[in-house]
Amino acid sequence: MTLALVAGCATSSQEKPQETAQQAKARPNIIVIMTDDQDLASMSVMRNVRRLLADQGTTFSNAYVSYSWCCPSRATFLTGQYAHNHKVLSNSSPDGGYQALPKQTLPMWLTQSGYDTVHIGKYLNGYGRHGSEIPQGWKDWYGLMGPSTYSMWGYTLNENGKLRKYGKKKGGKPANYQTDVLARKAVAYLNRPTTGKRPFFMWFAPLAPHLEAPWNKKMGDKWGGPRPAPRHRNAYDNAVMWRSPSFNEKDISDKPRHVRRNKRFGKKKIASIQAEYRNRLESLLAVDEAVAKIYRAVKRRGQLDRTLFVFTSDNGYMLGQHRFAHQKIHPYEESVRIPLIVRGPGFPKGRQVRTPVSNVDLPATILAASGAKPGRRQDGRPLQNFLHGDRKRDILLETGPRVRARWYAALRTDRYLYVEHSGGEKELYDMYTDPYQLNSRHADPALASVRKELARRLKAVRRCAGASCP
Repeated sequence: MTLALVAGCATSSQEKPQETAQQAKARPNIIVIMTDDQDLASMSVMRNVRRLLADQGTTFSNAYVSYSWCCPSRATFLTGQYAHNHKVLSNSSPDGGYQALPKQTLPMWLTQSGYDTVHIGKYLNGYGRHGSEIPQGWKDWYGLMGPSTYSMWGYTLNENGKLRKYGKKKGGKPANYQTDVLARKAVAYLNRPTTGKRPFFMWFAPLAPHLEAPWNKKMGDKWGGPRPAPRHRNAYDNAVMWRSPSFNEKDISDKPRHVRRNKRFGKKKIASIQAEYRNRLESLLAVDEAVAKIYRAVKRRGQLDRTLFVFTSDNGYMLGQHRFAHQKIHPYEESVRIPLIVRGPGFPKGRQVRTPVSNVDLPATILAASGAKPGRRQDGRPLQNFLHGDRKRDILLETGPRVRARWYAALRTDRYLYVEHSGGEKELYDMYTDPYQLNSRHADPALASVRKELARRLKAVRRCAGASCP
């Protein structure tokens, strides 16, 4: 057995003794589908997700990511902790990356409790640069490798320790389109005769609608929008992106210095944003089809009623708001707000929950459903706790502190967004009266007491751990 496979099976000696069939059936299968850089508005094109999951389950309409950047966000999903506790504060060293991920993670806890575990798709930034390692806790592994993760053709998958390349970057066969290959891997896993005899946890993580390396010559060599499947090209050629009042914002004098440096867009830049918008929507169509394929495979096995589906994204995305094109990481709504739908045991059909929730709550939700015990103190709360009546709740947004980089800490309540930047500047928005965040009122004397109270609460939550987190 290779060292890579040994690493992948490292938790097997700690597994729970074999369950009876009745015990296994009492615990749900769990399938988490996590897109990359998907903003909330783009859910409009995902008909299968809406029909099969949202209409049959619970939608959390005020869901946020605590750190709206790929690697830190995914580390929160794997640990159940805010970034200030798991310490993955960037996509790469010295502040983060795959190598900074703590050893104790969600798949290990599920494996130890008797679950089969499988990962399919993108993992953490920096994974795959050092051989064919399989991260601990995963029994089956189909992980995208290194920089090839960001190519819809010509990418490499680590398939349970064996590296396999799919096609070429240019002129790739339609059958090798990355989202479709990942969907086939998921369906093949679900169709195994042994799948379902024990409860399983699947993390299905397609790249779309993340940017790809430059591929569209019409938009210039430097443009690298999402690349849709050939069958979906031009599906939204006539789609016109709705421009909120914050798009190409005219007056940003209320914003911090780094935002005030942004220049207003010209016609060429706006055309580029519009083209990316269309390609983002087109790239999500294959994901939507993959969701239907996974759903149908579970249904064919007769396990629909005992399977918990979670659909979400690792962060949101900004397309021109506040003069930010192709951006995330910032504390504004389009960057930090995400889709979150849960369908399955314990989550009512057609329910809309408005209580603010966060991606830090997802591991706690999975642990509550599975009965698994965490190996790390959990900062989040089970979503099951918020199903009956909308509640007020503070959500932490943070990006640091990081080495040689600007960062912020922010508090999102049901009404306000309060931000403290590392350079000392502040922002304060009343989201009831200013939902597009056009007028920061951090210097408004009328909100002095509100600002003071939010600063006090932010100070507490940015240091919270476990039970002390709201």
